[in-house]
Amino acid sequence: MPFSLLSCCSSNNIQKTHSDDETVHTSKVPSIKESPPVITNHHQPVVPSIPNPVPVATTRPQPPSKKKIEPYSSQRAQELFKTYADNDDPNAIGPEGFEQLCNDANMPMDGARPIIFAWQFGAKEMAKISKEEWIGGTSTLRISSIPLLTLSISELENLLIYGKPAVKVGVKKDQEYDRSSYLSCVADTKAGFQKLYQFSFSLAKPEASRNIEMETSVAFWTVLLVPKFPIMKEVLEFITEKGTYKATNKDLWTMMLEFCETVKPGLQDYEADGAWPTLLDDFVIWKKSRSGNGTAGDMDVDH
Repeated sequence: MPFSLLSCCSSNNIQKTHSDDETVHTSKVPSIKESPPVITNHHQPVVPSIPNPVPVATTRPQPPSKKKIEPYSSQRAQELFKTYADNDDPNAIGPEGFEQLCNDANMPMDGARPIIFAWQFGAKEMAKISKEEWIGGTSTLRISSIPLLTLSISELENLLIYGKPAVKVGVKKDQEYDRSSYLSCVADTKAGFQKLYQFSFSLAKPEASRNIEMETSVAFWTVLLVPKFPIMKEVLEFITEKGTYKATNKDLWTMMLEFCETVKPGLQDYEADGAWPTLLDDFVIWKKSRSGNGTAGDMDVDH
């Protein structure tokens, strides 16, 4: 569920602005009273013409051009915010506006980009950006147009998730924004990814809870870890097959990344007494047994 993925933000799960029992009223074109047919000398009825309905104006402003790259302007950034802000709360972009913004900025809801976007803007809730967070993020990045927002998030995704080479800064003057955050990640990609990963736990965790649901964890791991660490695909297969793990605490979240970074795919260097979380011990037993390199009895893991 990273965002829709994060099925919490998918179109099927987005919280509606209006309650289910609230009737949304839209302006209607007045009905036209039908006149009786006009009889001609030839006794042929003539049906009176009905004028075309007057289009009803939409309440949400149209987004700026997706192709136009403009230099940063705080006023333009605030105007862009208003395009996606809630009708009922002009100081926040809620789930509906967030999804529309992601669509316009080429940030698929079932991918990592919405998470990276939330990270760069310091969002405290999934699928929601406050006006304060928006102003802080756009002013830091010096971005006030959709194309540059797309560019900044895609560059971080390519660097941190897919391990692509860093971009050459200053080659295209019309694609400039403040890349301080990006260059910091270039200098230490591992540390940059760890910051994104740890932020993701805070973003996904409900405010009153210490854990996040396993379904949410799997969704985040799918877009954050699977592209970087092939073994993670098997871990998720195991979790799904087992079906008994209900939640992820901060320790399991942190150790999952450490497991991916330090243990080889063949598990030759896995230490059963290394104080790994039970889930990972169980996974190793499952994988060794399935691959024929061992059985559950070969590895006695103390839980």
